[in-house]
Amino acid sequence: MWLCSPLIHSYSSTSLSSRHRPNRHNPPPSPPPHPLTPPPRSSFSVKVACLIDLSSNLEVHCIERKTSFFFIHCDGSLTSGLNLRNSRSARLSTNAVATKQDNVTASTASKPGVTNVDETPPSKPIGNILEALREGLEEEMERDPRVCVMGEDVGHYGGSYKVTKGLATKYGDLRVLDTPIAENSFTGMAIGAAMTGLRPIVEGMNMGFLLLAFNQISNNCGMLHYTSGGQFKIPIVIRGPGGVGRQLGAEHSQRLESYFQSIPGIQMVACSTPYNAKGLMKAAIRSDNPVILFEHVLLYNLKERIPDEEYVLNLEEAEMVRPGEHVTILTYSRMRYHVMQAAKTLVNKGYDPEVIDIRSLKPFDLYTIGNSVKKTHRVVIVEECMRTGGIGASLTASINENFHDYLDAPIVCLSSQDVPTPYAGTLEEWTVVQPAQIVAAVEQLCR
Repeated sequence: MWLCSPLIHSYSSTSLSSRHRPNRHNPPPSPPPHPLTPPPRSSFSVKVACLIDLSSNLEVHCIERKTSFFFIHCDGSLTSGLNLRNSRSARLSTNAVATKQDNVTASTASKPGVTNVDETPPSKPIGNILEALREGLEEEMERDPRVCVMGEDVGHYGGSYKVTKGLATKYGDLRVLDTPIAENSFTGMAIGAAMTGLRPIVEGMNMGFLLLAFNQISNNCGMLHYTSGGQFKIPIVIRGPGGVGRQLGAEHSQRLESYFQSIPGIQMVACSTPYNAKGLMKAAIRSDNPVILFEHVLLYNLKERIPDEEYVLNLEEAEMVRPGEHVTILTYSRMRYHVMQAAKTLVNKGYDPEVIDIRSLKPFDLYTIGNSVKKTHRVVIVEECMRTGGIGASLTASINENFHDYLDAPIVCLSSQDVPTPYAGTLEEWTVVQPAQIVAAVEQLCR
């Protein structure tokens, strides 16, 4: 969109009282700022005005006018408010439909979904998910000057979990923009920036805070491509930490997958390893669709070797974690590791579970899921999301609609309880699915 910047620069002299008359012992004090005095160049408001010039790498110039306003376009041109209608019609995009080839690039040098460190060829030192996300983000910022980051404390502080650490020093305050505590405002600003051609990444300090931006995400981010008749595309990534942590309390333990899954036009993915965190981050940034990337707060320090070769994962593809014959276990994010703990116990008891990390929460990879259901004929879904209206409920409906004839037993869905997450650690564990519950569910299903 265009940025309207009223430029009313007025200055007034301030009289000095006799108490503060200047002399060599009593220099004149600095006059108080006038209410209409423009903020300094380093302030947030000027950064917003300058941000839209990033898409064309143009030098930003301050322009002073007395009583009018103008619009700065992403190509650096200026238009007065009177010419807005004609200017807008001339700048509409005629092709904003993303193709699959645009969104993803197949990895030819690396094995996707590596969970065992020894399975990955030795390359660089072992890194965690935080470093993988930062590496993917930094590579895309280096590759494409349109990529920028905005959010609370993402600049010189480096983000609430240090995902953007060092990026402000390298790329400057305009490409790594610190914002006020105003989620609805800076999410809307990012959507407008995406409409002009930038590729913004919005970081939520905690995913629960993005509920304050729900209006922008639902009514603008997901729908503008459709409501504009395909004339605008919204290549934006919304990411941040979420999930049930260790005694973070109810408001900081939100799982927003169920909130956002019903918004048309939004893609959702959840990372679970350093490998897929980097690959999904790069794919989300390159996508022409709005993508929400869910990161679990307890997985940030999970370590794994990341290949040196560049790779980009498919945003719509599930990952086969463990092939099996007896039962299909579908999961994502942190629950992947609860499932793998349960799988060890199940193997010792003579069961052969097939574990799939669905990764793509919207849309589902029904090709991979369907092939597994046709082989095992039994399905267990394990999620940290709420039971009512969660990802598991939608996945259950999709499997019943498409593969009902291949099922030998009803689908079992293990979800978190429909209660606010308690602060007490022991009670918090009771609200989340544990490995023992997964083992019991599989045993009962396979009898």
